[in-house]
Amino acid sequence: MQKKNFIVLFLFLITANIVFSQKDGYWDKARATTEEITVSARDRIIIKTQDFPEGTTEVVYRITLLDKNQQMAGSLVSVLKAIPDPTGISQGSAGAVFILSKISGDDKCKYAVFSSADLATKYKENGKTDDACLVQDTPVSKDAKRLSTEKSACMQSNSGNLWFGFESKNWIMNQKIILEVVPWVDNKLSRGWALENRKGIIDQCKTSNLAQKMTNSDDFCVCILDKIQSKYKFKEFQKLLAVERAKAFKDFGNSCFNETGASNVVYNNLRKQASDLAKQGLYGAAIAKLNAIINNNKATSLDYNAIGNSYILTKQYGKAIKFLKEGEKLDDSELLIKLNLAHAYLLNNNYSSAKAIYKEYQFQNVTDSLSWAQKIKLDFEAFKKGGIKNDDFERVLKLIDK
Repeated sequence: MQKKNFIVLFLFLITANIVFSQKDGYWDKARATTEEITVSARDRIIIKTQDFPEGTTEVVYRITLLDKNQQMAGSLVSVLKAIPDPTGISQGSAGAVFILSKISGDDKCKYAVFSSADLATKYKENGKTDDACLVQDTPVSKDAKRLSTEKSACMQSNSGNLWFGFESKNWIMNQKIILEVVPWVDNKLSRGWALENRKGIIDQCKTSNLAQKMTNSDDFCVCILDKIQSKYKFKEFQKLLAVERAKAFKDFGNSCFNETGASNVVYNNLRKQASDLAKQGLYGAAIAKLNAIINNNKATSLDYNAIGNSYILTKQYGKAIKFLKEGEKLDDSELLIKLNLAHAYLLNNNYSSAKAIYKEYQFQNVTDSLSWAQKIKLDFEAFKKGGIKNDDFERVLKLIDK
């Protein structure tokens, strides 16, 4: 009964690890290292692993010493099929026990792990482990560990391989050692998007004209990076022609501009800049800012009203009428547009069209606290200060006072 409970607990621990901490990657069984080594008595030997694939972030290794004629009960590769996430190995003792060999001989050995061939060669010559990234100085008959880029110096500095050095502790007989190393490959990193490569895309994005219009372009640039990573491996992206890379940036930029809400920030900034410029009497500059919004099909009815007002104040009445009519299409109930349209008609020598609008809305408010008549008087005063005079101003004021 106790044995049954232990098995249930063991399976629960493995399942919990898989469910709650699964990573996006895979064990690369095709490039696993499996070496059966015979170490002569009192000898040292070096074993180089298979080349780790791009995107390897951790490895699991198992070392087993066997007596003569003993065979492994099950390979490490087959064991790892039950642990599809490397964190499941180190989160509790169950995973670690699980990957240990079911059998081993009476022989024992010391071993060390090195991150370069030069360091491993020196160890073979002198037996010193000062430069090793991992040392097992107590002789063992079996061992298993997980090495990750987060915690292990072996993985942080390795060049795509590891070198295992073994020293036999048998003074008479040869030793039979089984070394198994299986790499874990991160799906995203396997596409070549290492930290420096991702940083390069972010830096390039932040120097773009669009990003520089934003007070904070982080989300925008990360969005572009994600889209590039999804579509291209790093080497594929590097091989694109300059014009192709520029197009990719442009297309993904347009998409991310809307998806991240960056467009709202940019266009609101343009609206504020246009308003500030108009208050300073710099109507031409204000028109340019508003045109940037309109040309990108992001204008509201009030944007059309603002540009119409600036065109009136720069005596470009035909253009004012054109843009104010576009604003009407977006919101036919906006009386600020109606009033500016009446002004534009009046100043463009079309009194009859202006009169019809002035009369139609004379008893309404243009805002919650400003009447139609009050707004007309304020506008006419502003026109006069701006050097715009018209004999029909008094005629309109008399018209709306009736």
